[in-house]
Amino acid sequence: MGPAIVVYDLSLIQGIWEGRIRKHKKRQRKERERQEKSALAKLNQEWSHRLEHRKRLREKSNQLNLENVATDFKLYHSSEKNLLSEGRISLDSGIEIDIDEKTFIFELNGEQWKELPDSIKEMTYLREWHISRTSIQELPKYIELFQDLRVLQLSRNGIKELLAEIGILRNLKELNLSYNKLSSIPPELGNCENLEKLELTENLDLWELPFELSNLKQLLYLDISANKFSSIPICVLRMSSLQWLDVSNNDLKELPQDIDRLEEVQSLFLQKNPMTYLPHALCNLTKLSMIVVSGERMVKMPTAICSSPSIKFIKLFDKHCEDEKEQTESMKDHGSEKELEKEFIQAYVETMRDRETVPCYTTKVSLSCQL
Repeated sequence: MGPAIVVYDLSLIQGIWEGRIRKHKKRQRKERERQEKSALAKLNQEWSHRLEHRKRLREKSNQLNLENVATDFKLYHSSEKNLLSEGRISLDSGIEIDIDEKTFIFELNGEQWKELPDSIKEMTYLREWHISRTSIQELPKYIELFQDLRVLQLSRNGIKELLAEIGILRNLKELNLSYNKLSSIPPELGNCENLEKLELTENLDLWELPFELSNLKQLLYLDISANKFSSIPICVLRMSSLQWLDVSNNDLKELPQDIDRLEEVQSLFLQKNPMTYLPHALCNLTKLSMIVVSGERMVKMPTAICSSPSIKFIKLFDKHCEDEKEQTESMKDHGSEKELEKEFIQAYVETMRDRETVPCYTTKVSLSCQL
């Protein structure tokens, strides 16, 4: 009996191999499409631009200090604002401004300023104050005379106390007191019933808000992140028009069961809190379109929230690198670590808004070298 001859169907083997090649190419094509749609490339470019811009500002500031040039205050008309920011005109351009229009904007910055210049007392027609990076610790009592004020941007100063006179500014629409040294908010702020935007980020000793702030029925945007809140203040749950709420980086262990009182809320930021679950009451927020949480401790979430096609559900994970200490020191050269982190999160979230879907989780690792 002769040796057995094995005959293979080469066309079958060829078909199997070609099928594998097609699947491999399909996976490659999907990966390319995923990378093209990914927000990380756009975010990386934007973040690099921000850091480069901040570096130039810091170098310019150091140069001014070396030359002993004192930072002066600026006063300009609202119609000039865009032209100034674009560098198309200068403050001494000689453009005449009609004072009767009462739309002047006042800007002040520089650590040498410990109080407002005396000349501002007579400018009660001002509608906007932009005061930042000064050594001012409190606002003057004569602020009550500025009844036309619409915007108070007071971030990154040394303000320790907010005067009760703030409540007299009934036309105020925006108030930014982020990165100051406040430990309390006066109840009189609740009298500013036309307030639409309130920012209190990173005052560190802030742990409660007065109940009187419940009167802020026109408030659309509230940021109380990076403080010491152990629960969402009762007054916040009564801000019926609230659309954006940021309580990230606090001491929240849970959300109140009546969180669904915030019927208009669209964006909710809860990351960097020691929370382990989300209440089912969140499912009652019919207008909720984005929620951001930390993924390390979160173990229980309503399925209707984390899998809803109408809600961008983002879980953030922090990956600790061996050179984390070195990165943290690098951050401090640019400013507060929490401040940079918040800017990063905001930039990342903005890239998510125009996307149909979001990653099931995300990390900062791919951009850690940029931070």
